[in-house]
Formats: sequence, structure tokens, C-alpha cells
Amino acid sequence: MLLRLSVTTTHQSNQPNMTEALNNDYQVCEEIGRGRFGIVYRCYSTVSGDSFACKSIDKRLLADPTDRECLQKEPKILHILGGNSNIVQIHRLYEEENYLHMIIDLCDTPDLFDRISKRAEGFSETEAASIFSPLMLSISYCHRLGIAHRDIKPDNVLFDSRGKLKLADFGSAEWFGMNERRTMTGVVGTPYYVAPEVLSGREYNEKVDVWSAGVILYIMLAGVPPFYGETPAETFEAVLRGNLRFPTRIFRSVSPEAKDLLRKMLCKDVSRRLSAEQVLRHPWVVSGGEPRSMADLT
Repeated sequence: MLLRLSVTTTHQSNQPNMTEALNNDYQVCEEIGRGRFGIVYRCYSTVSGDSFACKSIDKRLLADPTDRECLQKEPKILHILGGNSNIVQIHRLYEEENYLHMIIDLCDTPDLFDRISKRAEGFSETEAASIFSPLMLSISYCHRLGIAHRDIKPDNVLFDSRGKLKLADFGSAEWFGMNERRTMTGVVGTPYYVAPEVLSGREYNEKVDVWSAGVILYIMLAGVPPFYGETPAETFEAVLRGNLRFPTRIFRSVSPEAKDLLRKMLCKDVSRRLSAEQVLRHPWVVSGGEPRSMADLT
């Protein structure tokens, strides 16, 4: 039971009018993705011939002040996070009256949502670990620089043509390092993946990303989300309860180490929830998902 929870716009066959500078630097080709406010195209540099993606955002669709703020924030945050190989890189930015165009890494292979959807029985622990480890490395890097992603979900976990994981879509991200209390507010995120403290309306910290990554790991191992309902409201209620279960039928072959990690990530008590750095040091991650005694690694 996994639903793609992004909102799409109605289909438009025509490309937005690209700026002259963009057209001089890049040849924009076919559409490869679509979201709430824009379209992603394949493109290539007219100088080097290298392939990229062009994310074109229609500013006329941004009626909400929060949406407009996200539009301005994402390029700045991607610049701050530049240089990490597990985070989508921004290469150029072009702005015109009605559109903002971002030239970013091309990730044209199936994203994690598609990979999970094709694997109803779930991933093996070593397969899950091979995806989960670079995802946590990217999250840990963000947190060290004072940035929380706040919308970690399979749709935003992309892969390039060589299979390298790239965390994407920082439109909901927050630079909490600028805040003396290092906390954030605001209900952002996606049903299934959002942390309970976000839904409760309290201040929260960067560990909301750890919760969301824990939900992804659970789904990879089980094939179903840990907290869900028939409607978004029911799903939110399940998240707020945070009653983590490991049904024997699904989890009988999952190691105690993996379940231990899930308990420590999907922990309602934020003070006891692992940080991203602590997740990377957990025996299950260190062993690459290989079934080994936790006593051997502590």
C-alpha cells in the first residue's frame, strides 16, 4: 500500500518560453517529470554536451506566500549544500518574469517510489541498506550544515544513470542553523512520512528527517507503511499515535538489528530518537544490512 502523494498540474504540451541566455547555454529537450508548480525537462550543455535536467517553475501558479518563499529558498539551499555527491546539485539559475529555470543533475532512472512499487514483497536487508546508507549520509550532511529537508519521501530519492542516489526537492527545507534555538515550526511534509511532532503543531528539530527516513526503511523492508489510514486524516491520526508494530507475517525474516534501528528512528520521544549521525553508527548500517550480532559491533 504505497501511494504517490505528489500533486500534478494539468498536462501542457508546450514548453515555457526559455530565456535567451538559457537557450544559448543549453538545448532543452523532452519533458521527463512534472510537479505541482513546474515541469522537468532533459537538456544538454551546448558547450560540453553533458546532460542535465532543467526544472522550470511557473511563478504564476504560486498564489500562496509560502509557495513563493519556497521558490526563492530552494536554489539558495542547494547552493549551500553544493559538493555532496548524494544531493542533487544546482549548476545554473535563470529567471524571467513568469518562470524560474534551474539546471540540476539529471536523474532519469526510476526513483525510489517506483523501485518500491515494483517490489511488493519488499527489499532484502542488504538491498535496503545499500539505498538507506547514502540517504542517511545526505541527511546527515544537511543537518551538519544546519538544514532540515522536511519532506523526505521515496519520490524525492532519485538516482542518476550510474545508479547513484541523489536527495532532491528542497522546496520545504528550512535553515534551522540560523535560529538560535535550532528549532522550526510549520506543518510541512507528506502523509505517511511526516513526524508526529510536526503534526502536533509544536516546535521541532531536524530529527523530523530521521523519522521520515525510518518510515522509508520500514516500507523497503515490509512493503507497507508503518502508519496509515484510508484518508490523509486517518493517516495523520495513526502517525500521531505512533504505535509501531512489526507484524510477524511480514517481519519474520527481518533481523533484530533492523527492528532495533526502526524502533530508535520511529520513536515518538524526540529526545530518545537517534540523530542522523547516530543512525550511521548503528550496527545494522555499519554491517550493510548483513545479519550479525549487535554485540559484535558495539
